[in-house]
This record gives sequence, C-alpha cells and structure tokens, in this order.
Amino acid sequence: MLRIATWNINSVRLRIDQVARFVSESGTDVLCLQEIKCLEDQFPRGAFEEMGLPYLKIGGQKGWHGVAIASRKPITEAPRLDVCREGHARCVGVVVDGVEVQNFYIPAGGDTPDRALNPKFDHKMDFYERLTAKMSGRDRQRPLVLAGDFNIAPGENDVWNHRYMSKIVSHTPLEVETLRRLQAAGGFCDVIRDQIPEPTKLASWWSYRAADFRKSNRGLRLDHLWTSPGLTPAVKPGSARIHDTVREWTQPSDHAPVTMDLEV
Repeated sequence: MLRIATWNINSVRLRIDQVARFVSESGTDVLCLQEIKCLEDQFPRGAFEEMGLPYLKIGGQKGWHGVAIASRKPITEAPRLDVCREGHARCVGVVVDGVEVQNFYIPAGGDTPDRALNPKFDHKMDFYERLTAKMSGRDRQRPLVLAGDFNIAPGENDVWNHRYMSKIVSHTPLEVETLRRLQAAGGFCDVIRDQIPEPTKLASWWSYRAADFRKSNRGLRLDHLWTSPGLTPAVKPGSARIHDTVREWTQPSDHAPVTMDLEV
C-alpha cells in the first residue's frame, strides 16, 4: 500500500514539527508539499530523514512558492512539466513504486477574474492551458497522480456559498470549466469527491481571517488528488480523507492535508 498526501504547508521550516506530527499520525508514505517558501539548500532534510521520508525531490524558490515531494520509498525521475511561464517553482515530479506523482502549486490568480485586466489571473489560466495540453497526449493507462493546491474549488459543495463564490476567484465559471477541461484531457478521477460524493460539503482551506474557522465555516476545497484511468482501480475504497483537525493545531497552515491510499 502507498499512502499519498498533499498539503500546502505555507512555510515548511516554520511548520516542520507539524509535518513530523502529521506524518507520524497519518502513516503517510509520499508527502507532496506546496508553498515550502525556501530554497533547496534551506530545506530541512534532516527532519525528513528522522520522520522516515528520506527520499526528496525539491523545487525551491526564495520567499515564495516552492514545492517538494518526500517519500518513504526510493524515487526516480519523472518527466518535467514546465508549464509555468513565469519560471516559478510550482511543479515537481517523481516516480515511486511505479507510480508517477506530479505535485503542483497552481497560481491563485489574484482578485479580479478577468484575463485582460489581471495578469495574475491570465497566468493562472495559461498554466492550466499548458498543463491540459501536456495531459492530452499522454497514455491514460500509465499510473499517474496529479496532486497539490490547484486553487480551484470545482463543485457547488466544494465552497461554502456557491452563489456568492461564483463571482470570486477560485470558483468562477471560467475557472471551473478550465479545471474540468484538464480533468477530461486525462480522464482523471477526482478521488476525494469520487469517494465522498455530493451533496456532502467538503473543504481543505479556511482563511486565517476567521478567529474560529469551524464557526465561520467558510471553507473551499482547493487541494486535490487525481488519478489516471490506469491507476484509479488501485485506489483503496474509503481511503480518501481531508484531515481537517490539523487546521485546529497551533499556528497551522490555512490548508489541511488530504490523503488517499493506493494498493500497488
């Protein structure tokens, strides 16, 4: 079995103790992190060795962005997906136990959902378009996981208020359509939503602005684990989970980890 987790950690050095606690409590084998906010030589390698995840692939960037994959099992190189026109550290990939894992931190897109008026939003859409083109030509039977902070909550029950959020970047009709196009290009299964179908409300992110995130209950499901058609049958039924209790920890990330199990 292979337990894969994705987590926007919002500074890996600041929250390294929380990472160690989560890995210990969850039994994660492959951890995909976003927003590590450090360069590769600043990454706390020793701490990951101590927590039993010594195999690392790091895409670092000073102060912002940055992604990493930490694995309990040996890793080999995966195809590079250079789809960020700005050259940010937003994607890193490995192969573990024959499964290709691609970990993304897709741009948030700023505040205005207009490509002409907002370069950040245009960058987000461009990132998706390039990634969709890459996925369109792939062999769907190859075992592939797309993981990470996709910065789009697709379904009506992936946001706290569909009508309100339809005007807000992360859930606008254009973004949802763009995400669905990527999903269709590779025939991907959205594992969390597949195992916990609508109309159940789901969220993996809650703003820091709320003193009590559960009381305000304004969450979004931005963090995803997708599997290719060739891998989807290996997903263990009932294994998909959003670890929302981690959001209750002291000085947490604003995102909660998401996990699934593969029977490989």
